[in-house]
Amino acid sequence: MMTKNALGALSAFAVFAAGAAQAVELEFMVSGEDSKIAVWTELIERYKEVAPDVTINMNQVGYNVIRDQLPVQLEAGTGPDMATITSIGGLNPFYLDITPYVDAGYWEAAYGSVLPWYRAGKPDGIHGWHTEMTVTGPYVNRTLFEEAGVELPAPGASWDEWADAAADVQDNLDLYAGMVMDRSGHRFAGPAMSYGAKYFDDAGNFAVDEGFIDFAERMIDWHASGLMPPDIWPAAGGQTYANGNELFFGEEVAFYMSGSWNIGNVADTVGDAFDWSVVPVPCGPAGCGVMPGGSGLVAFAATEHPEEVAAFIDWMAQTDIAGEYYARTFQIPAHTELQQAGLDYAGAGASEAVEEGLNLFAQMVGQAAVDTPQAFRAQGDPRNTVMFNATIKYLPEVMNGDLTLDEALDNIREEIAN
Repeated sequence: MMTKNALGALSAFAVFAAGAAQAVELEFMVSGEDSKIAVWTELIERYKEVAPDVTINMNQVGYNVIRDQLPVQLEAGTGPDMATITSIGGLNPFYLDITPYVDAGYWEAAYGSVLPWYRAGKPDGIHGWHTEMTVTGPYVNRTLFEEAGVELPAPGASWDEWADAAADVQDNLDLYAGMVMDRSGHRFAGPAMSYGAKYFDDAGNFAVDEGFIDFAERMIDWHASGLMPPDIWPAAGGQTYANGNELFFGEEVAFYMSGSWNIGNVADTVGDAFDWSVVPVPCGPAGCGVMPGGSGLVAFAATEHPEEVAAFIDWMAQTDIAGEYYARTFQIPAHTELQQAGLDYAGAGASEAVEEGLNLFAQMVGQAAVDTPQAFRAQGDPRNTVMFNATIKYLPEVMNGDLTLDEALDNIREEIAN
């Protein structure tokens, strides 16, 4: 049932729609690799009641297309009207500033904590709605730990302690691997910060330091020992992203470093095949680091329909619609009021494991703000993609024996210096 607030929003947007001079088609690029498509489809269909002259064509593509091909399209002037993106600061030069078309006061009050990520160091501008406030973190197969007779390490346990526990599970049950981490420099960054990686030098440039090296050595050793599988980091080439979903879903690993965005997928895919849970992220000498982030729905300045695309983004960002989207897709809200009020995940079909996991992810991102504040700085820096991509481009070459660690580090330094 629609609330009075939602009806009011519909009424306001209907005024815009009634004045539309002609039918408009908007091209919307979205990742088709997650469980949110059904929600996007329903909401886009509902938007036709608000703006009947606007047709939104949803183009579902792989995540790599958005990461690698969308920037090329935008450079060539052939990009879509809007898209969901994760390179929030990096694509800033192409964004449409929707400030003239929205209530800026509402946006600042509701989303003021994340709007700067989209500005890439610029003083103002409203460029997108933050569809996901995400945080990296681990999932465990509790059934495997129980069958192996291995206790879960307590909150605050180190990465080394978790590695030892996962290795015991692997050995006791003859698993393919004990741990897996998505092949992503973003996923690597939080743990590296736990070991003291600053990610920035005194001049504000991305940098490789002893903390980065410390955790890189651990990752290399864990792959050499077989604790981590060869299928993910070593097997994929260059800057290719790869996730560990299939290994975790197939019960081939006991510990999976992923993040909050994956919780709906985990719940749907695992079902009752085994007991799983989110656990507190392992720690290091410098804290318990995770990376915040997420994705956003942005409009591009090259669009021929700025008012129409801004109106759709604004509609999605309104409290009631945003709250429904966050709850149904099991996301941590970026909306200040919704963060404070909490969301009825259970009412949207979330299991107890999902609800508890989302709450734990929210706690982890709060702790990281204290322990490793450089994570938030890195997330908002438009150059972060270069750092993250260089990490997964060269460290796997060490795992494969093609480079020494010193050579890989030199290559990373060279890329982030350019």
